[in-house]
Amino acid sequence: MKNGAKIGILAIQGDYEAHAKMLDRLGANHSFVRTPKDLEGLSGVILPGGESTTHLKVMKEEGLFNALKTFAASGGAFFGTCAGAILLAREVHGPAQDSLELLDAIVLRNGYGRQLASDVHMGMSTLRKEPIEMVFIRAPIIEKIGDSIEVLAKDAGHPVLVQQGKILASTFHPELSDDLAVHQHFLELAARPASS
Repeated sequence: MKNGAKIGILAIQGDYEAHAKMLDRLGANHSFVRTPKDLEGLSGVILPGGESTTHLKVMKEEGLFNALKTFAASGGAFFGTCAGAILLAREVHGPAQDSLELLDAIVLRNGYGRQLASDVHMGMSTLRKEPIEMVFIRAPIIEKIGDSIEVLAKDAGHPVLVQQGKILASTFHPELSDDLAVHQHFLELAARPASS
């Protein structure tokens, strides 16, 4: 699925290699992001799972925190999974921490408990008629969303896949599934003109 969009994957820690494999399967052009210079020429950025406080620390040390905000302001697309969704949220608690404040949502960090094993669900979404596979690992909970947020999928009564303009966030890990639907949707988002 070539569409001309080049996607960056934040490669500080977490499951960034798994996202790269999903993009490879879709034939998408991608690169790893570790410094602000790595954002040049990108249409979108994936913020992977991992430990959100570690991501924040390194992002601030490397100058990426403000660079990512500038990238968003210039129309760049974002896709945050699990810890990435926490980083995108307007407000984070349980405990509180800084975030990029790009997504009009309030997120509880320690949401679905502290399970060590994966919890795999099949659920309906607006992406297609068939269910999508959702792999939850110590997932956060999206507690509250603003009026501009579109809910694409829910699980246990909570939004688990949401979109606001060119920002996509999931509390589950689509990169740990064989299901390409969520990544394909993000590529289509990233390819949209900045005004979309």
